[in-house]
Amino acid sequence: MTYQQTLDYIFAQLPMFSRIGDAAFKKDITNTVRLCEYLGNPHQKFKSVHVAGTNGKGSTSHMLAAVFQTAGYKTGLYTSPHLKDFRERIRVDGEMITEEYVIDFIKRLNPLIKEMEPSFFEISVAMAFEYFVHHQVDIAIIEVGLGGRLDSTNIITPELSVITNIGWDHANMLGDTLQKIAGEKAGIIKPGIQVVVGERHAAISDVFIQKAQQENAPLYFATDHYFVSEWNYQQQLLIAEVTKTHTDDKTYYHLDLPGIYQTKNLLTVLEAIYILQQKEWEVRDEHIHTALRQVKKLTGLHGRWEKIHEHPAVIIDVAHNEDGFKALAMQLETTTYQHLRIVMGMVKDKEIDHILTLLPQSATYYFTRAQIPRALPETELAAKGKAAGLIGLPYPDVNTALQFAIDQADKDDLVLVCGSVFVVGEVNRTQLTH
Repeated sequence: MTYQQTLDYIFAQLPMFSRIGDAAFKKDITNTVRLCEYLGNPHQKFKSVHVAGTNGKGSTSHMLAAVFQTAGYKTGLYTSPHLKDFRERIRVDGEMITEEYVIDFIKRLNPLIKEMEPSFFEISVAMAFEYFVHHQVDIAIIEVGLGGRLDSTNIITPELSVITNIGWDHANMLGDTLQKIAGEKAGIIKPGIQVVVGERHAAISDVFIQKAQQENAPLYFATDHYFVSEWNYQQQLLIAEVTKTHTDDKTYYHLDLPGIYQTKNLLTVLEAIYILQQKEWEVRDEHIHTALRQVKKLTGLHGRWEKIHEHPAVIIDVAHNEDGFKALAMQLETTTYQHLRIVMGMVKDKEIDHILTLLPQSATYYFTRAQIPRALPETELAAKGKAAGLIGLPYPDVNTALQFAIDQADKDDLVLVCGSVFVVGEVNRTQLTH
């Protein structure tokens, strides 16, 4: 099969969360264990850092990968979902897995796939782990797909576990309280393995403390040791002044990921790097500073408050849950524009009615949908938006909606595309005109 035929096969044949939602989520890791046993247990042959969290785990994973690459380590990176190409999920030193490797992997495992009927995600994880062994990576940064305890990635025993934060998302699968959601994320905490949690949260910190005690795992909250004392923008870089809590030492970091919410992820990254330095990973301060200036270039990360057009400014952001939209609202308060135009689409299993109440009623809306079955139809989203006081019209696809927004905008307007990773992924940057 060609690469495209291979993708068509695995997209069509395997249960895929982005397409059908929680029906694709396997409630145990049995399939992943069996796949990896068939492959010779590749996950036991490389060192790793495991990253979970409701928001920020993708950015945190890419930052960590950029730092290790800059320090000279051959670095694997596994993340999900992808925006444009399946191969974005699996990288070594920023380079995507080759098409040939994807074709060969599916060809080799096809008999087992037919027998086991694993999920799309289970196959992706097994492919990533074998690819990292094939390239003899020094370390791999592994992002959890969903939750933690039952996630396919949770068969690894990492150097360090990282949990960025806890918020409301996937409550239908992870639990209907923050404590239950935190419990699922805490499932990545392993016996004796150090764990970093990005933020202290009064309602759920005890969940992590108790789990860490059970597993005899040293636990560190990043916000106990650092805080961002000041931030500003210079030449499209976010400059954050980070103060160490106990010494009052201040350090400036320049980030090419300009969303203000990245300041939280930065503290998590700094704490994680500090602990790994104590484990004799040779990462110096200059590696951290150099890497954070060019995370996008080094790792291929996109869709995080990313400007893709000028006059009018067009920003894409993969915010898709309550905390993500709260972060966007804070970002908008610090952004200068004449009029705000929001192109948005969402999937059916989010808390849509509540999220819409977080959005500014003064904006003009262009309601749309990603071209996947799980997407909420644009007419339904427009009706929900109207009920929440948001004025706008429905459009059948994101590029039609975006072009209407650009055509109606003045040069000093801001057009924001958000609401779903899949909506952002379908934006065709080459066709933007105005």
